Amino acid sequence: MKYWIGVVSAEHVARGVEQGILQLGHGKRSGVARLKKDDGFIYYSSKAKMTDKELLQEFTALGFVADDEPYQVEVSEDFKPWRRHIKYEPVTPLPIRPILDELSFITDKTHWGAPFRYGLLEIPQKDFDFIARLMCKN
Repeated sequence: MKYWIGVVSAEHVARGVEQGILQLGHGKRSGVARLKKDDGFIYYSSKAKMTDKELLQEFTALGFVADDEPYQVEVSEDFKPWRRHIKYEPVTPLPIRPILDELSFITDKTHWGAPFRYGLLEIPQKDFDFIARLMCKN
């Protein structure tokens, strides 16, 4: 079992939670193909909407991969994203800034956003558990 953070706008996260799906990197297969059934997954949203200039910087959803393989859907003739089914937990969004010092995967606290730039990162279980505890409190 592995633990992951995916970076997606909060607006897109909300749609995914509503549909019980996970999608990354504008629908590319590579990111979702790295995930395995039962892996823990957290979404981090730097913005509420992709087009926003204002920053959100929150963990916005948490769940566990519920299928064995990625699958592709046709949203439109020119957009056929790859997805995974995921069982989302009821959570409260969690701002990242107050907990930066507690996250071991962020080694440079000055440039803490750097690990998120690729859109998907594996994190240690202890960081996943810490974030999950805080998100699931309410």
